[in-house]
Amino acid sequence: MGRRWLVTGCSSGLGRALAGAAAAAGDSVLATARKPADLHGLQRSHPGRIGTAALDVCDPRQCEAAVARAVELFGGVDVLVNNAGSGLFGAVEEVSDHELREQLEIVAIGPWRLARMVLPLMRAQGSGHIVNVSSIVGRMALPGLAAYVTAKHALEGLSEALAAEVDGFGIRVTVVEPGQFATRYDSSLTETRTRLAAYDPVTGPVREGIRAMRGNADIGDPDSFAEVVLRIVASAQAPRRVPVGPDAYTYLAATDEAHRQDFEAARDFVLGPP
Repeated sequence: MGRRWLVTGCSSGLGRALAGAAAAAGDSVLATARKPADLHGLQRSHPGRIGTAALDVCDPRQCEAAVARAVELFGGVDVLVNNAGSGLFGAVEEVSDHELREQLEIVAIGPWRLARMVLPLMRAQGSGHIVNVSSIVGRMALPGLAAYVTAKHALEGLSEALAAEVDGFGIRVTVVEPGQFATRYDSSLTETRTRLAAYDPVTGPVREGIRAMRGNADIGDPDSFAEVVLRIVASAQAPRRVPVGPDAYTYLAATDEAHRQDFEAARDFVLGPP
């Protein structure tokens, strides 16, 4: 029997590519989006393999309904992919409490909620896989993306703790960390309501870099992302964190080295000079 997937954020980009690839591989997929009409084409392309449901991950009732729909259609959930997300652009001083809470709700609390809802199913069947779609900024930071970086770091922390909690139940947890992909991220990024000109020299280049992603043929294809996730789910030996995309491994290798150097530099403050 094929795997049974519940994938969030399937209206476009990475989620849509993954839902289609899983269905093409012979698996059953509940593809979700805030507007289910956006999924009709995907469903028609894979008759009998893809079901759809409305899902705003900030709405607990819709989360419950989506999990119930997966059970109704397929009898359970083998793979939960927390992919839905959005980005907020603004420096720390520009982001309000309300904007920060909204970002955390979508990127970290929604995945926590859905994981909590599928875990009883996975524990009962003695197996399951939760794939949390983070970002390279889940391990690094860029000025102007303070709230998004914070939310993705929270998602990675959640994943680490969850993995330790559920390993004994036969449930795996993987964080995938995409770099730049040809998605609608550049156009879906929202700006803070407060903008302070003092930060433009620092945040402006990042803003322009994100806008330049549109139409850039050198960034990743969502289909390649889907291929990596399928290999991860099929493998019993996949690492806990997997950078995905042409640039992701390079960026994160440099970030890890910078973290190592910073850690070594802290030695004198903790242990005294050698």
